[in-house]
Amino acid sequence: MREYTPETITDAVIEQMATTPDPRMKEIMNAAVRHMHAFARETNLTPGEWIKGIEFMTKVGQMCSPARQEFILLSDTMGLSALVNIMHDKTKMEEATGASLLGPFFRENTPKFESGAQIAKKTDGAEVVLYGRVTNVQGAPLANSQVTVWQTAADGRYDIQNGIEEIDCRGIFRTDDKGNYLVRTVRPLGYFIPLDGPVGQMVMTQKRHGMRPAHIHFSLFGRAFAQRLVTQMYFPDDPLFEFDPIFQSVRDPRDRERLISRFDLDATTPEWALGFRFDIVLRGREQTPFEETN
Repeated sequence: MREYTPETITDAVIEQMATTPDPRMKEIMNAAVRHMHAFARETNLTPGEWIKGIEFMTKVGQMCSPARQEFILLSDTMGLSALVNIMHDKTKMEEATGASLLGPFFRENTPKFESGAQIAKKTDGAEVVLYGRVTNVQGAPLANSQVTVWQTAADGRYDIQNGIEEIDCRGIFRTDDKGNYLVRTVRPLGYFIPLDGPVGQMVMTQKRHGMRPAHIHFSLFGRAFAQRLVTQMYFPDDPLFEFDPIFQSVRDPRDRERLISRFDLDATTPEWALGFRFDIVLRGREQTPFEETN
């Protein structure tokens, strides 16, 4: 009978998984086993500590619901989501708007609006005009592209946090023949990531502040592009920008600049709103037209 030791158990597991037919799955699982075993050896992990880890992961799973994805939050706060996106961005051959996280508050049932419509049910004096141009990397406008936006309300909460049936501060728009989009909304607030679950408890135990800079989410499909872009727009001079607990705003300086909107005096109507411009560049080779279904 083969004897397993801390040094031999890793190879034994990988040998047993050698029959995995999918080469990419085999590569990923082999690496996962090697790194998890190395982690256990490096930290001299005890059975009691591993049980606590399992209990934590169990609580993360139990916290997930149609209105909340705690595993995404865990990945975000550990920087893993940001790392995957950064590595993906490094593969691009073209200068374009950088990708960000989909986040735990995206939802499929999003209403469609005409250009310039107000997506917030309550403005409370914090209304903004958000506009920009969607182009390809050559600067050509992408007409009739679908632009999906979602954000917190003026109180710093997403609609889905108030109930699965609530729909507010989110919408689907289309660019015009010049690639322009126009949205009326409210200026979102910086907000704390959900701190009432196991991930929030972890963040507080680590003495991290857990507060995100104000932002608006975008999801785009160009009609001639098969690749989806998910990104986030930030506001200029936000003091939380450099201290994002999910590491989305801290990245390559060129990418950061593309993710920050510009105050635009021409788009500002002083008596009722502030104007911000956020241009978006989609990359990817032209393919069969593909659109989001919602």
